[in-house]
Amino acid sequence: MPAINTIAQSNLVFDIKAERACKNSLISLFAGAGGLDIGFHKAGFQTLWANEFDKHIIPSYKNHFPDVAFDSRSITNIPNYEIPNAEGIIGGPPCQSWSEAGAKRGVNDPRGKLFFEYIRILKYIQPKFFVAENVSGILHSRNKEAFTNIVKMFEEAGYDVFWKQLNASDYDVPQDRKRVFVIGFRKDLQVKFEFPHIQKNKKTLKDAIYDLKDIPLGKDTIISNHEITDTGYSSMFMSRNRVRSWDEQSYTVVAMDRQTPLHPQAPKMLTTDEKDKRIFVPGEEHKYRRFSIRECARIQTFPDDYKFIYSHPRNGYKMVGNAVPVNLAFAIAKQIRRYLG
Repeated sequence: MPAINTIAQSNLVFDIKAERACKNSLISLFAGAGGLDIGFHKAGFQTLWANEFDKHIIPSYKNHFPDVAFDSRSITNIPNYEIPNAEGIIGGPPCQSWSEAGAKRGVNDPRGKLFFEYIRILKYIQPKFFVAENVSGILHSRNKEAFTNIVKMFEEAGYDVFWKQLNASDYDVPQDRKRVFVIGFRKDLQVKFEFPHIQKNKKTLKDAIYDLKDIPLGKDTIISNHEITDTGYSSMFMSRNRVRSWDEQSYTVVAMDRQTPLHPQAPKMLTTDEKDKRIFVPGEEHKYRRFSIRECARIQTFPDDYKFIYSHPRNGYKMVGNAVPVNLAFAIAKQIRRYLG
């Protein structure tokens, strides 16, 4: 093994392989815009080192987390000895890598290889816990064998594994968003983890974005990222209602601007005699618009001081839509801390 190195940034120096990990320290893999990180930070954790390869995301993450040691290389090119020790690893490999790895094609498929990189680092660091997130489709019957294999790989890495599909709207997020969380605790800790209880009172769109309704859209408005793309509406988009009212939760905030839900200032879309075709209410067409990037960020429970940096708004929507909602991450992080002592 090469000589021990250190990573220094913003006057913070971390010993790469300290004898013991710093209490409540994290490694963030496939960090994205950092939704998981912010939620865990709110619960008292601290990210020491993060990795993200997407050049469109890096400026935003680094701007919001200036004290985190950041590595922008492909995870496949980062050797074990350059990754610091930590109590926990958080992050979810891209969706396709789960399926490919679970189907045992990961060695030969670059998408599956990303999942194996997560396992590689987990085995090397041996943190007290890990959190991995993925879309709900991983639980579909066609993916049953793949998901079973993935859980087995986590167990073989030395962890007791617990998984559950959660709806973000049950955890102070004004959005219906179902995602699967796989959480593991090192076997020697003998943890019997239970997921956080569902919250009775749900946050609504009015709670999240009503104060923005009269603020003009655009690059130079008083709140950052309060802008939209001017793309039209596809036949797929118009195949069903895309409007939720102020007292409801939003539809899922997605990573494609063309599929972003519509603002609740508009009435709900009407059915037609044609199958899978909705229309805007006649005379009210001017009220229909997508959520702005900032409104999407609010719905994802990002704080307003998070500035999304991008050259085109399309990339802003992608960053926000791919993130884990901050408040959902916070609920999970608080629950994990209860088991760490």
